[in-house]
Amino acid sequence: MNRLVKKLIPYILLLPVLLFIVGIFLVGIGLGLLQSLGYFPAIGLKKITFEYYKNILLNPGFLKSLRFSFYTSFISSTVAMFLGILLAYLLVKYNTKKRWGFDNLYSVPIIVPHTIAALLVFILFTQSGWIPRILYHLNIINSMEDFYPLVFDDKGIGIIMAYVWKGLPFICLISYDVMKKVDEKYTKIAINLGATSFKAFWNIVLPLSLPTIIMGFIILFTFSFGAFEIPYLLGPSNPRALPISAYIYYKSVDLLQRPYAMVINICITCFSLIMVVFYLLVYQLIKKYK
Repeated sequence: MNRLVKKLIPYILLLPVLLFIVGIFLVGIGLGLLQSLGYFPAIGLKKITFEYYKNILLNPGFLKSLRFSFYTSFISSTVAMFLGILLAYLLVKYNTKKRWGFDNLYSVPIIVPHTIAALLVFILFTQSGWIPRILYHLNIINSMEDFYPLVFDDKGIGIIMAYVWKGLPFICLISYDVMKKVDEKYTKIAINLGATSFKAFWNIVLPLSLPTIIMGFIILFTFSFGAFEIPYLLGPSNPRALPISAYIYYKSVDLLQRPYAMVINICITCFSLIMVVFYLLVYQLIKKYK
């Protein structure tokens, strides 16, 4: 009995804070859900209806925003995942993380806020930024206007670059320790038995590290899909990312537009919950084969 009490004490101490945080979250979701269903007594809407969902889901602008958010999130997360895997493998193979201080260098983007990351991309890659200026002075381009617009472009290249810069060290961070443990246990044995470094990586290190890498991909993809700052600062006016569309509806002087903002937010929330389920499935898979 005493053991059980000792185990429960930390959770009991955390209970007030958890109730406060979870309470705020659930109240916010509940109010948003009610407003998305047309119940907003403050402006005279008291009838529950799915009309707002119908109007949004059939709106071509919403579908365009959905495709744009999915595209930028998936591409940036995929590129960050592949580059993060490559960097982690190189750090393990050449054992450079501690020797050259890479443990501090490569993790810098993780602690940089997303607004600062957007600002850096803007300063470097806008048509009047540092990169076009350097290329112009090197006579590589005739004028700075010849530099392909990477910021505010309808392909979302600036958004993708910012998310890749932020996500790459995260994938590297979670992959490095797993790869290092696998490398110490199995890779050296495989090489001694005649396998090449590439075959050892492809057939041993990567498969054993893949569940952890997939978890990292899910985290990056879900976050970037619902994030606001970078698409707001670097994205085009058309198409807009889903969070930007929700923000525009929310800030409209016509309060009757507010339910549309909540519909989009509920859609983003539902997508995030689906990705949480995928995350938990992958986590259970890791525990099963650990």
